[in-house]
Amino acid sequence: MIKPMPRTVLLNPGPVNITDKVRKAMALPDLCHREKEFADLMFSIRSKLLQAFKIEETFTSVLVSGSGTAALEMAVSSSLTPGRSMLVIENGVYGERIGKICDVYNLDRHTIHLEWGTPPNLEDIENILKKQSDIEVVSLVHHETTTGLLNPLKGIGELAKKYGKIFLVDCISSLAGDEVDFASIDLAVGTANKCLQGVPGVSFVLTRKKDLDRLGKIPSRTLYFDLTGYHKAQEKGGLLFTPAIPAHYALDVALDELIEETVSGRIDRYAKAANFLREGFKNLNLEFLVPEGWRSNCLTGLKLPKGTGYEKLHKELKANGFVIYAGQGNLSDSIFRIANMGDIHPEEYQRFLKVLGSVC
Repeated sequence: MIKPMPRTVLLNPGPVNITDKVRKAMALPDLCHREKEFADLMFSIRSKLLQAFKIEETFTSVLVSGSGTAALEMAVSSSLTPGRSMLVIENGVYGERIGKICDVYNLDRHTIHLEWGTPPNLEDIENILKKQSDIEVVSLVHHETTTGLLNPLKGIGELAKKYGKIFLVDCISSLAGDEVDFASIDLAVGTANKCLQGVPGVSFVLTRKKDLDRLGKIPSRTLYFDLTGYHKAQEKGGLLFTPAIPAHYALDVALDELIEETVSGRIDRYAKAANFLREGFKNLNLEFLVPEGWRSNCLTGLKLPKGTGYEKLHKELKANGFVIYAGQGNLSDSIFRIANMGDIHPEEYQRFLKVLGSVC
């Protein structure tokens, strides 16, 4: 008889550990996506996304099969009126990804480029918005997992609102993990397989109902990522392309769990986990990448201890049941990252710190 493998704890920023209930949902019956049963499932997910974040009155939701980047490309490519430009704030890999999407679609953009992990200056943003009347959309990554930096969403959102701009936010790694103020957001991008605790394969855009008319007048620049086309089809219970059905089953159940826990309850759970881990990191004399006050609830960037390479650290931790995450780009040789998203139990965090201490 084959013995079950011990659980591996995923301390990477998605995919995350999921509950047994979410896992079992993926084994629900085979389903044709053109049948009413899938239309009902899609309606359920779209409604629960709005319900969970208490934005039913002002927002609508659009689902797309693909990773979070699929929904991000959908939002970026579909939100800019021809002849206008986007302000892109880049201080990590994912802010730079928004810039790359703009370039792929030949969208005009203004860029604030900062060192990775450096928060943007609100005065600099306001000066650009004052001078550049062609800017229609301001884009921001809320939680930049490159470093674990939490960008000042509220302050930038208030500036966007003050100058009459559309505010597009990549909330892929923050939604349900950190506080998201929807008051000034016009388009929020999310995915199932991070703080929502679903599985990879489905992502979404939350957009203001009042902006649908403007979006509908923008000529389609893409076949697969046409936000307006998806929204019109989904409002009628249909869809444009074949969806990842098991991932939808799983997200529907994951949203039930989120609604039961409440978004504020999950944020609190993640914050407590992050605080517990960070106290442990301090006790191990590990050096933080992002200063206190700028860190997300969901991920901590740490400098590699002297004489310890990432590959060795990763290998030894994985042998003990823990998967950590490497740095990216020019940080790949100097940092490692620990995420605390997903269905992870307090005793697993305790064991992780013990193992990390012995490895370091």
